[in-house]
Amino acid sequence: MKKIVISALLAATAMVPAAASAEPFNGPYVGAQAGWVQNDVEDVIGGPAGASIDDRRDAYTGGVFAGYDYRANDRVVIGAEAGFNLSGDDELRSSTANGFVEVDPRHSFDLTARAGYLVTPRTLVYARGGYENVRARLRVEDGAQPALRDSDNLDGWLAGGGVEHALAENVSARLEYRYSDLGSSGADFSRHQVLAGVAYRF
Repeated sequence: MKKIVISALLAATAMVPAAASAEPFNGPYVGAQAGWVQNDVEDVIGGPAGASIDDRRDAYTGGVFAGYDYRANDRVVIGAEAGFNLSGDDELRSSTANGFVEVDPRHSFDLTARAGYLVTPRTLVYARGGYENVRARLRVEDGAQPALRDSDNLDGWLAGGGVEHALAENVSARLEYRYSDLGSSGADFSRHQVLAGVAYRF
């Protein structure tokens, strides 16, 4: 009898963490994402008088993210997330009388909060909002004066939303749209992103 009781207690103890980890969208996670970005700029910070850009460019982007979700109740999930992204082939350029002006967004990071609703036990529809920073390189080539190379931080806000689905006990996939307004530093710089990501949940 004593052996049966001990065996039952051990089995119950083993089931507790398994049940907890089986609940999706609750706890820490890390992941990777990739997709499409469109940058749109109409001014340049730090450029010489008369040097401005009015250009739009589509490119690819990808990066990593980490966050934490909390199940407020059976349907509502709230959380926070940090992300870092790189993009390529996304230089924005305009011609001048004697050369060109170019802005090259190098990398970005963001800190956001999100809130979602579980339309099914394994599918979350959510909205996201927060802060984004883009590190950009400025280059001005003008035969009338020495070439200018500089870097600047474009700060602003982002907002968006998406859907995330738990594929397995510890793996989820998501698709998300984001809009960013990065004009707080004086430049008229905005971006649209569509990102697909995969997360591993601890």
